Amino acid sequence: MGFIKAFAGALGGTLADQWKDFLAPPTNLAPTAALFPAVAQGQNAGRGSNTKGSANIITNGSRFVVPEGYGLLTFQDGALTGFVAEPGGYLFTSDDQNSQSIFADNGFLSPLIKTTWERFKFGGQPGSQQLGFYVNLKELPNNRFGTQSEIYWDDAYLGAQVGAVTRGTYTLRIVDPILFVKQFVPLTYLGASAKVFDFSDLDNDAASQLFTEVVGSLAAAFSSYTNDPDKGNRITRIQSDSVGFAQSLAGAVEEGYQWTSYRGLSIVKVALAAIEYDEDTRALLSDVKKADALAGARGNSFLQQAAARGIQAAGENPGGAGGGANMAILGMGMNAAGGAMAGLQQPVVPLQQVPAQAAPVATAAPVAAPAAEDPVAKLTQLKAMLDQGLITQADYDAAKAKVLGF
Repeated sequence: MGFIKAFAGALGGTLADQWKDFLAPPTNLAPTAALFPAVAQGQNAGRGSNTKGSANIITNGSRFVVPEGYGLLTFQDGALTGFVAEPGGYLFTSDDQNSQSIFADNGFLSPLIKTTWERFKFGGQPGSQQLGFYVNLKELPNNRFGTQSEIYWDDAYLGAQVGAVTRGTYTLRIVDPILFVKQFVPLTYLGASAKVFDFSDLDNDAASQLFTEVVGSLAAAFSSYTNDPDKGNRITRIQSDSVGFAQSLAGAVEEGYQWTSYRGLSIVKVALAAIEYDEDTRALLSDVKKADALAGARGNSFLQQAAARGIQAAGENPGGAGGGANMAILGMGMNAAGGAMAGLQQPVVPLQQVPAQAAPVATAAPVAAPAAEDPVAKLTQLKAMLDQGLITQADYDAAKAKVLGF
């Protein structure tokens, strides 16, 4: 019985494999699918008779369809035998005895008798394995990453160490399919009953490893971006610069894990959904932003506006104590702008140099009268501020009356 069954199986498989196959990608693929087996189209709209061919044999003369944005890999007994990267229809040819067909002009004796005998020696099944796989050459989206705790890096803009929790997504591209298949894809996805290799599949251990390596490279990527003078050293630019930060992240991943040179993978774009800084970083960022706002021309403008408000307040109350205080503040602001504040400080005499007194003096020391202010210089200064638009005509008239003692 074993002999008859083996012979019947060998003959039946040989006859079924005489039909040429038409192979194409499977239907309903996810956008993140990276590698998947070619599927023989046994029937189309109910028409077709080639439904019992061997699962791991491609008949000589069969046709493959390669869609736009995909590549085709063929394997013979576990070894990579061919790669096609251009879209179109391709004819499969093989010298293997198991692929011979009477419909491919291989004669009659060889495809039927010799192939049946070869398969009979293996218990009725083919003694060879031929497989086709499609590889996705497009950008593979929705590869997620995120940190559960803060990551830290040295930031050139803030001039300190920065800590943050971040999350987002990146797009991935297979830049070297042969390297990708040989070095990275597990055997589970390359056999006769292979599954679809999907980077977003939670059960895909290889994809989970990539996630871990991306998270491990984030600190180096942030440091590279924020310390690059060409990026302006601005941490706030990261979320709007998906390509620039992707280059920093791809560089960090390549340096740490050799994605491109060893696995044929590359990060294309990164979208940061959120960056949540720790408490110290938020406080520092707030202080630095305030300092930036008051630096340079903006700081000078702020000082001039403060001086103008002081003169206006003095003009509204020229005779009161508040008016005198406002004029004093105005004078200090002008002296600060002119660099004359140093003259307001009195020298400090060390305690040991003060001569000791036998007894406290009963009478108070006479107070020196303040030096009279030059009214001409004061009026000239006020007129210049009026011409620059820092004070109004009413402010000028009130201050002028005060200087002249009216």
